[in-house]
Amino acid sequence: MASDVARAVGVDIGGTGIKAGVVDLDRGELISDRVKVATPAGAQPPDVLAAVTEVLSVLGVSDDAIPLGVAFPAIVKNGRTLSAANVSDEWIGFEAEKFFEDGLGRDIHFANDADVAGVAEARYGAAKDQPGLTILTTLGTGIGSALLYNGVLVPNSELGHVQRARHGKDAEAYAAYSAMERHDLSWTQWAKRLQWYYSHIEFLFSPDLFVVGGGVSKHSDQFLHLLSLNTPIVPAVHRNNAGIIGAAALARG
Repeated sequence: MASDVARAVGVDIGGTGIKAGVVDLDRGELISDRVKVATPAGAQPPDVLAAVTEVLSVLGVSDDAIPLGVAFPAIVKNGRTLSAANVSDEWIGFEAEKFFEDGLGRDIHFANDADVAGVAEARYGAAKDQPGLTILTTLGTGIGSALLYNGVLVPNSELGHVQRARHGKDAEAYAAYSAMERHDLSWTQWAKRLQWYYSHIEFLFSPDLFVVGGGVSKHSDQFLHLLSLNTPIVPAVHRNNAGIIGAAALARG
């Protein structure tokens, strides 16, 4: 890796896997292999820390020579995780950033996983140089979200948890990709649920751009054209690397 390149390390912690890589911060691209290990069963803090230590060792970036950012599936406020999605409940109300800094012996930046994906798209992807309000959503087990105004992140939006008035359930229980799989919906049937969701978010925020991320975004040609919105809606560019790239970008600030 060239020493004159502005670099940072991004780590993306998920319910099933932990991914990491070294990112060229000028181009928003990985300049190392993407290292991945399984998330430890139960995803308790000490075990997750051990797994992160492992991926950093494999990358050869165990010291604090370059910045480190970590993406995590939780509301993160001032380094404290206030929720837990597909990880141990021990993370709720946990001083996660300090725990990792103490365990790794270096400064880190700890942030919500959807937020870092939004940063990746705003700085290097589908929302680069986009004025006004961009809303990124990640469609997967749930619906994650990121709000960016003129490229600046407004953290912890959690728009997957708006409620459906008729049933009182979170929107993600109705419209996430997991709902499509759970109810064996066709693309057209699922698109009707997405139409309700995006129309509702559009009414609440009047955004200038929707960006759709998550693994299903690689099939965006199957469903985005079925949506009728006033706001442009486009697939994310970085997909599986968005968490790594965005976490690294936030580590630099």
